[in-house]
Amino acid sequence: MRTGPLVGRHDEIRCLDGLLHAAADGHGGVLVLRGDAGIGKTTLLDHIREANGFRMVEASGSEFETELPFAALHQLCVPVLEHLDDLDTRHREALRVGFGMTDGEPDMFRVGLATLELLATAARAQPLLCVVDDAHWLDTASTKALSFLARRIAAEPVAIVFAARHGLDELPALTLTGLADADARALLTTAIDDQVRERILAEAQGNPLALLELPNAGGFGLPEVTSVTQRIEASFRARLDRLPAQARQLLTVASADPTGDPRLLWAAVARLGIETNADAADLVTFSTRVRFCHPLARSAVYRAASADERRTAHRALAAVTDPVTDPDRRAWHRAEAAIGLDDNIAAELEAAATRARARGGVAACAAFLERAAALSSDPSLRSERTLAAVQAKLDAGAADAAAELLTTVDVADDARLARTEILRGRIAVIRNDGDGPSLMLRAAHRLSAVDPAWSRDSFLDALEMSLVVGRANGVMDTVIAEARHAPPAMAPDVLDALILLNTKGHRAAGPMLRRVLTENALWTRRPALALMIAGELWDIEAHLEITNWLLSTGRDTGSPWVLRLALAQQAIAATHAGDLGTAMTAVAEEEAIADAFDDPPMVYARVHATALRGRRVETLRLISTTLRDADARGNGHLVANAHWAAAVVYNACADYPAALGAARQATAPGDLYLAGIALPELIEAAVRCGELDAAADALEDLTARADASGTPWALGVTALSRALVTGAEDDYRHAVELTGLPAPYRARARLLYGEWLRRESRRKDAREQLRTAHESLADMGMEAFALRAANELRATGEVARKKTAGTSEPLTAQETLIARLVATGATSKEVAARLFLSPRTVDAHLRNIFRKLGISSRRQLRESERIPVA
Repeated sequence: MRTGPLVGRHDEIRCLDGLLHAAADGHGGVLVLRGDAGIGKTTLLDHIREANGFRMVEASGSEFETELPFAALHQLCVPVLEHLDDLDTRHREALRVGFGMTDGEPDMFRVGLATLELLATAARAQPLLCVVDDAHWLDTASTKALSFLARRIAAEPVAIVFAARHGLDELPALTLTGLADADARALLTTAIDDQVRERILAEAQGNPLALLELPNAGGFGLPEVTSVTQRIEASFRARLDRLPAQARQLLTVASADPTGDPRLLWAAVARLGIETNADAADLVTFSTRVRFCHPLARSAVYRAASADERRTAHRALAAVTDPVTDPDRRAWHRAEAAIGLDDNIAAELEAAATRARARGGVAACAAFLERAAALSSDPSLRSERTLAAVQAKLDAGAADAAAELLTTVDVADDARLARTEILRGRIAVIRNDGDGPSLMLRAAHRLSAVDPAWSRDSFLDALEMSLVVGRANGVMDTVIAEARHAPPAMAPDVLDALILLNTKGHRAAGPMLRRVLTENALWTRRPALALMIAGELWDIEAHLEITNWLLSTGRDTGSPWVLRLALAQQAIAATHAGDLGTAMTAVAEEEAIADAFDDPPMVYARVHATALRGRRVETLRLISTTLRDADARGNGHLVANAHWAAAVVYNACADYPAALGAARQATAPGDLYLAGIALPELIEAAVRCGELDAAADALEDLTARADASGTPWALGVTALSRALVTGAEDDYRHAVELTGLPAPYRARARLLYGEWLRRESRRKDAREQLRTAHESLADMGMEAFALRAANELRATGEVARKKTAGTSEPLTAQETLIARLVATGATSKEVAARLFLSPRTVDAHLRNIFRKLGISSRRQLRESERIPVA
């Protein structure tokens, strides 16, 4: 490839050429060209557009179309839609819905996967180059889909190059800076006075477009404006000012149309009687697409027009936009052309908002609703549309914009004031300012008279917020106390059960908690709360039922949040069942989905699995990171998870003072579920530290919980904890023999019983318990507890049998997940769909897996007795 005539961009050209060479060899990649306006991003894109051997597809963001869902993605994919029928049926339908070719609600998961499959299919015949200019103006849906895509093309002959002023921070980037002085002088060839030349060089700061345009900005006296961008726009406006009126009108209409469709433009200017052969002074090119010479040129043209001229342009564009095939754009043009209030246009915008939300465009929905509110003459309707716009902005992740818009709502009655406070509460939670639960409580009280059912739901919303915040700061207790004044329910519900738990304790509340959990399937409405209650009841069966429902629902609906919650809970269930392989597989899958959408993982699942595995340094490092992140996010519940994990690993390593400190921190707040499962750790550590009163108090609390639960898990750990406190052998034997006690807790029961027997000088009996404990703990991968059992066994005079160490190179977490899925018989295509990868990427991982495990086929992988845990 040629280095090109570009001045001062040789390093950037080499980087881009390297990206294209790699893609041509089947190693796809992405690069974001990032820099200020005029710095040369578009010129570098022009360079790669000339690359040989590639099929090129293009898209560009538009300043005036940043929120029409999937607009840019559709623009990119149009040239390769010939391959649409070659896609998997669900992927084909996902794209058809996303691109508005059929009705339905798009699934962001499947749209991303479908785009990956579409581009990979198109690249089979010829490597594919995707060029995306002005990416900082992409619509939100396209940005998410393209970011997802860019992270998953490593095994495809596809190169993606973005040009953006900002954003896409998670992708590899090349930041463009100003040209060196010698290159800047070489570019500034205009014949001008030396003094002006030096001033231009100083003012331009190496910006190539500024060097080319500033000499046109008004002769020898440069305007005193505040930025290079403004100066460049001034240059474009100067060129515009020299054009005749008809040409300026033509350019204004072109700048008001974000589609770049020449047929639309010519139809609009024909309605206005504008000559189509007007001189555009090289500001715009008219061909198969209307394209301004630079985004700043378009911006300069649009802003240079008067408000009346812009309204005229939008009115003409609305008149020629098809109301059937493109009703949303037509409604927007009509809104921009409106003078004063207009209820008809407001209704059209509200309908457009509904369509946008149905297609997954919540940001577009918010924009349509906000504009509809501004055009509404009825104050009540204006407030309703504004509140709906606020909710849409929240759903789109724009909490600050939502908060600002919320200040404009006219709160005419208690119901609307309550809705406002609910929204303020949700904004507060997102902003992590701690006021969320209190705002929800105020809303709940306001609603108590006008809508009792909604009032009770709002109390529950406040309660769920407080669960995330954690109990340590007293918010949860405040919520429970306030909830006692909630309007009564027709029949006792989950709010009544939690109030009873808080006021009367576990023995009184246990039956009601179990009833509200199982009746009417609470988890279908409030899954997070249902999981907490199942944990509080030590009910593994209920937890598994909820988790399986979440898994099924998440995979059927494609909801990322539901699926990730399900996988995190599957990891928790597997961890406490002693299946660390399945637990880490679920953790890896949840983290893969989080990565696909550039979200942080649900780290508590890894914390639990890592704690039971017991690698002290690894676990404490993870706990330290988790505590730091939880503090930054105000997540007190995550703090309690971390302290529980620390207590487990310290007990496993026989560091009982540290375990006692961590267990006290885990139990002190009284958080649902975590306080309960941390009590056995506190009791073991307290007994070993000689703090018997603390152990006895904790045992009393644990016994009340076990009596309310009645499950083998609760009864078994309570029997074991009682044995530690009383030293009674019957309690040890009961814990060891209890049917249904999860494997890790049974193994730990044998370890503790064996330790007690050794201290009672019953070495032969101790060896039997310790040998069984060691084998079980080692088989489950609970390394620290297994080492503790081996040391105890050695003290009886017997050496524990060591497991044969594997010689293969360890698999990564993602390789382990893929290996386990393939071992079940899943094809590369099925694994790819599940992990949001391309089949070629899965095959590349499989080649690494085969090499590391010393095998050569899927059959050998399926026959492997054990795939290592990453």
